[in-house]
Amino acid sequence: MNLQPWHKQPHTLLLAMAGLMPLVFSVWMALLNNFVVEKAAFNGAQIGILQSLREVPGFLAFTAVFVLLVIKEQSFALLSLALMSIGVAATGWLPFEIGLYCTTVVMSIGFHYFETINQSLTLQWLAKDKTPHFMGQQLAVKSLASLLAYGGIWLLMEWSDVSYRTTYMLAGGIGVLAVLALWWHFPRFEQPNTQHKHLLLRKRYWLYYGLTFCSGARRQIFMVFAAFMMVEKFGYSVGDISLLFLINYVFNLLFAPAIGRWIHRVGEQRALMIEYTGLILVFVGYAVVEDGHVAAGLYVVDHLFFAMAIAMKTYFQKIADPKDIAATASVSFTINHIAAVVIPALLGMVWLVSPAAVFVTGAGFALCSFALAANMPRHPAPGCEVRRNPGRWANQLSESID
Repeated sequence: MNLQPWHKQPHTLLLAMAGLMPLVFSVWMALLNNFVVEKAAFNGAQIGILQSLREVPGFLAFTAVFVLLVIKEQSFALLSLALMSIGVAATGWLPFEIGLYCTTVVMSIGFHYFETINQSLTLQWLAKDKTPHFMGQQLAVKSLASLLAYGGIWLLMEWSDVSYRTTYMLAGGIGVLAVLALWWHFPRFEQPNTQHKHLLLRKRYWLYYGLTFCSGARRQIFMVFAAFMMVEKFGYSVGDISLLFLINYVFNLLFAPAIGRWIHRVGEQRALMIEYTGLILVFVGYAVVEDGHVAAGLYVVDHLFFAMAIAMKTYFQKIADPKDIAATASVSFTINHIAAVVIPALLGMVWLVSPAAVFVTGAGFALCSFALAANMPRHPAPGCEVRRNPGRWANQLSESID
């Protein structure tokens, strides 16, 4: 039984870290497209390369299990947040191609290690029946932090004419100071289960791996090219992009906890199939849209659908051996980024010829996700991970890597 007061309990730390990450990262993300166009004259191919480089640390997230041999997960999460903040603070000082590539990689190493460890800690510290609602609360906290970040950008850059460099420095500096405060304030919590400290792939997790791969590919198309379309095709300013993000996170703040409760009630399979159906329609809409206001509406709907991705994580929590969570979180982030490392650069070249083809590709990945979710059981559990196992050739392949 945890006798610590509520403000020093593990759940509170998870919520605090969940808020700090987007408070810093959202500044980097919201300014990125305008910053690289205005200060470094990037084109679609260069932004694709930058985003591919940003995803390389995600591809290498499996190395987190080796870092855990020498440092505990809680400390690792806080150090990762600090590194991300340093990368954001340095961005404004290097407004040229190589400089932006370097600061992006530094920021991304911290971001992806934190996301890996944060997912692991959440699934370990939460009871299965509490996880969907708590993850909804995390999304709401992230949304509130993002609202503060985007509101701050809007006030600083639209009304006070603060420079990109100063804005990046403020965000990164706040992040570093907040990490120091969390390090000092919270005790070191014990893990409920000793985690495996080696890489592992288990054949019974194959559906989760497949959903993770498609999610990574699809999300990169959204993150890289949807916002870039707003700037390049429809001429959105920094203020316009910030206001659009504000709308996104108001919706998440209002609805994310309810989405978490709804997932617990209807089950992971139904939630995911609804999400993927909606994303197919959204990506097709991106491919044909010619009105900036309609595009903004699609962007808001797209962002709201991503809240349902909670269901993929709670599905894994229900089927997993508790000792596998940290190692599988690391491996799943690598799987998530296999396509993400290649897709931004590759589709950046496609963008120069046909932006619509980029979004049709996103619809294709959403369709693959729908097919995988159809094979998920209504009540997943160890030994009941899928409705139907793949053919003999897939079983043989799974046995070779298990």
